[in-house]
Amino acid sequence: MKQNILMIDDDQELCELLGSWLQAEGFSLTSVHDGTAGLEAARDGNYEAIVLDMMLPGMNGLEVLRALRQTCNTPLLMLSARGEPVDRILGLELGADDYLAKPCDPRELVARLRALLRRSTPTADDQTLQVGDLRMDTGSLMVWQQDELLPLTQTEALILRELLEHPGQLIDRQTLSRQALGKPLGPYDRSLDMHMSNLRRKLGMHPDGRNRIQSVRGRGYLYG
Repeated sequence: MKQNILMIDDDQELCELLGSWLQAEGFSLTSVHDGTAGLEAARDGNYEAIVLDMMLPGMNGLEVLRALRQTCNTPLLMLSARGEPVDRILGLELGADDYLAKPCDPRELVARLRALLRRSTPTADDQTLQVGDLRMDTGSLMVWQQDELLPLTQTEALILRELLEHPGQLIDRQTLSRQALGKPLGPYDRSLDMHMSNLRRKLGMHPDGRNRIQSVRGRGYLYG
């Protein structure tokens, strides 16, 4: 069965090109060419992943992402022709799982999408983790704090899963990046830090006021 991808991008020629590539790789692509219609499609459709351009007519990509993340945790990759670091940081802060500068190689886009989908695919080893007041289904990546379902993105949930599987143990940054982001961490790459900041904000503190996720500068993180 083909995996359904939604692409929200006003460059119709690019959508046609990428659609041909994705179809050849076993995907099915639906293209929408403005932000407002893209948001509606993302909310109404059943997609395994979303590719979202930053520069769009109507609502821009960041506005779409902000609205979408209020109700939807579908894996999402952002595109931007500008490629500025601030754009990447804003996208990650708002909940994008990955980022790619335009023009992009279709083969790299396919590889990034496969990585996003692979990380969200349940396995035979799925289980329920319970650490304090947090409970996680490692297959669906759903997380409850007491009885409240937390609105985590796929990447945030993957980071948390790695930490909850080894509570009280330091997990180095490279391991977290490879397991949760699907790539090694570059020397100036702040993507893990952005995802970690979002995760900490959503988890809040322990009931006694302690940080749930502790950092060891330059080395990694632990849940304790």
